[in-house]
Amino acid sequence: MSPEAVDPPDVEHVPDARRFEVHADGETAFLSYRRDGDRIILIHTEVPESLRGRGIAGRLARFALDYAKREGLGVVPRCPFVKTYIQTHPEYLPLVPGSAR
Repeated sequence: MSPEAVDPPDVEHVPDARRFEVHADGETAFLSYRRDGDRIILIHTEVPESLRGRGIAGRLARFALDYAKREGLGVVPRCPFVKTYIQTHPEYLPLVPGSAR
């Protein structure tokens, strides 16, 4: 069965590590963050090569942005992947202070 045919694994919030994680096939993909008051700074997305092409980075970005929305946090996207994700999913633009809406 191809990796695309398998339901993607769930994203887990790991506050102690300041990361959102996906565990699959003995590997861990993550999106790291830092909190700064009422903002969340999304720093870096890392997906092991063996897990790439399965939409995991997008799932991490969406989960982190939905988390920020639920928690009423502004988003500072330092991660290039998250920046691009927000540009292609403009429904998240209102979370980014000073963004063009």
